[in-house]
Amino acid sequence: MSLTRWIARFSQTEPLGGAQITIPGPDITLTCYNGAFSTSTPQRHPQPVTIVVLIAAAFLGGALNSLAGGGTLVTFPALLFAGLDPIDANASSVVALFSGTFAGAWAYRPSILAVREFSVTGFFLLSLTGGLIGALLLLWTPTAIFAGLVPWLILFATIVFAIGNFAPLEAIQRIQLGPRNALVTLFILAIYGGYFGGGIGFLMLAAFTLFGMRDINTMNGLKMALVGIMTIAAIAAFIVANVVRWPQTLPMLVSSAVGSYVAAHWAQRLDQRLIKGFVVILGTTLTIYFLWRGV
Repeated sequence: MSLTRWIARFSQTEPLGGAQITIPGPDITLTCYNGAFSTSTPQRHPQPVTIVVLIAAAFLGGALNSLAGGGTLVTFPALLFAGLDPIDANASSVVALFSGTFAGAWAYRPSILAVREFSVTGFFLLSLTGGLIGALLLLWTPTAIFAGLVPWLILFATIVFAIGNFAPLEAIQRIQLGPRNALVTLFILAIYGGYFGGGIGFLMLAAFTLFGMRDINTMNGLKMALVGIMTIAAIAAFIVANVVRWPQTLPMLVSSAVGSYVAAHWAQRLDQRLIKGFVVILGTTLTIYFLWRGV
């Protein structure tokens, strides 16, 4: 008998009232409460080969975030290929890449404290609120809809990455935003950061340029701090909603931190153009693949 027919027959013959019945199975767990049925899939431990691939992806993602950004374009697809559904993969990717964010921001703290163009405290509050809203929007988005958005989100992140690294700075500096528009822009970016976050670093650097900032060290430090604040809010929501897949995420969390640390020491010896070109090619390839095969 199919699961659907069993549920229909069971609900007609067994009045449950306010009792809760949980029926575990090897592939799915069925819970009935107050006559309403829900199902959940138990977390499975990934195969050793999958863990190795995820560790390598997290190492590369952490290294890319230290060198040029774009780590999400590596860790998120890796988790999709490991069998996670798109929302779980996105949440787990955010957690996996979190470890290196505040370490970088801490190194830039004198520059962050010296910001005079606007209120850093106000930006922190906007980032916290926007990141939480973005995470909640992700959790409220049906998986099928988010799966359809994935190739376009990756394409958007790739375009932002390319523009942020290869567009002439003078072209961006010609546009200037006032204080009120700056707050609105940051809030929108924070929502996007909590929802998906691919290319968020370059969006924020471009926004800081429009805000009138010119010191790249201050911009980088503030970017890492604000992204960290957004990520904290998003991670809290993801953990409460139980969409972080810890068997896959914990090894990646360690690996991404190691990748960030190693890359920071080797950054001066590597050709930045090759790294940035690799990220753009990777993002374009993934966009084409997911548009062709689906998620």
